[in-house]
Amino acid sequence: MSKGVRSIETRHYEERDAFFAGLRQVSRRSFMKLAGLSAGLAMAKGLVTPHGFQLVRVAGAAEGDQPSFTFAYVSDTHLYPPSLNDRFVRAALKAVDDVNALDPQPDFVLFGGDLAQLGRKEELDLGRQILKTVKAPVHMMVGEHDWFLDLGEYWRELFGPAQYSFEHKGVHFVTLMSVQERDFWTARGMTPAERMQTVAGLDNGVQSRFEVGEAGRQWLKDDLAKVDKKTPLVVFSHSPLYKYYRPWNFWTEDAEEVQAVLKPFRHVTVIHGHTHQLLTNRIDDISFHGMLSTAWPWPYAPEGLPKLTIQMNRADPFDQFDGCGDGAVDVLASGLVNKLYNLWDRNPVTVRAGYVASNGRQDAPPRTKLPSY
Repeated sequence: MSKGVRSIETRHYEERDAFFAGLRQVSRRSFMKLAGLSAGLAMAKGLVTPHGFQLVRVAGAAEGDQPSFTFAYVSDTHLYPPSLNDRFVRAALKAVDDVNALDPQPDFVLFGGDLAQLGRKEELDLGRQILKTVKAPVHMMVGEHDWFLDLGEYWRELFGPAQYSFEHKGVHFVTLMSVQERDFWTARGMTPAERMQTVAGLDNGVQSRFEVGEAGRQWLKDDLAKVDKKTPLVVFSHSPLYKYYRPWNFWTEDAEEVQAVLKPFRHVTVIHGHTHQLLTNRIDDISFHGMLSTAWPWPYAPEGLPKLTIQMNRADPFDQFDGCGDGAVDVLASGLVNKLYNLWDRNPVTVRAGYVASNGRQDAPPRTKLPSY
């Protein structure tokens, strides 16, 4: 990228940090007192709900299709060392407080990728230290900001393989490494830091688009070969496993090939990070849900937005937490899911299974797909 060109991400950091530079001198204890006072004033005016995880019905699920279990998520913390940016650190701590306050506790917590901002050891160590305070078990997923400084070497040392699967209460979960890129750095003689900075600037013409890659797709095929097609399948992916908006790399280049591997299963849900926004899609019988970021919300792309998305208004730049948040996923007895967006400083939103399965018909019950094998 030319030195005179700033990415949308860089411009966003500069604008937001200019607004909140004064907050860096506030301790976490003082900050939480101020946040609590602000929340109390807002609640008195009827601007927010009393509890961040209160469910708001968007569309009805089938009667009797009750949650089998719930997991929570925290995603896209983009941590710098606190000496550079402690605002993102405070936001990550707020998300941990949210999750730890849930009663009953979720069965586990998904971390959705981009723990660090530039993949540095001190950033990843800080994130690991914060996540150690989560009460429930944590399942980790890698993002591009965690990976491209050392191509995942330190991530694997801390958290293990980038791709893995597990079973939980009759559901097969897959964590997929979906932010591979074609080698753009070797021929250009880039240093690891230059490679990382290039990937961190999403809207440039140097890097390739994200992909699972041939090796990743083969791993997925091998993993799913032993799973019955009637088993509900939930896939964790940092990038959306479809093609949303290419210029910002809200995109997975081999999405159709990955979807073809998933298609034989009766119920498939993809939970992804990266886009920092409410995002809902359905392709064939695969449902896709985005995750909120704790760091900042992205605006919606100028084209390609899936029609099922329930859009949030543009975030207030003077409100640190507006448009950010965490959330939870109810896995239903049917194998479908209800997806909760716990928006900080806004009413939470739940996108229910019936809404997605019926392609947006709010009065329609979820449709059950019969296996085609």
